[in-house]
Amino acid sequence: VAANYVAMVPSGQIFDSSLERGQLYIFRVGSGQVIKGLDEGILSMKIGGKRRFYIPGSLAFPKGVNSAPGRPRVAPNSPVIFDVSLEYIPGLEVDED
Repeated sequence: VAANYVAMVPSGQIFDSSLERGQLYIFRVGSGQVIKGLDEGILSMKIGGKRRFYIPGSLAFPKGVNSAPGRPRVAPNSPVIFDVSLEYIPGLEVDED
């Protein structure tokens, strides 16, 4: 799928964002390329949909994650929040009638 996202720690501080980079994030759902909570949540989305996912620590970053300078670090097993917009699914054509 191709999606935009803003990833935050529970306080609302952003630790990563595809929007800030200006580039869609493309990944294969269910292949382990993203955290489990995001993999599970995106399955319920439709093209053009927007969701806020509250992901528990057990489905986020078990070992934590270091962020870019000036960004908050995600502690091990800490919950995270992802605002996601599903832009398109490569190979799936959408009919516009």
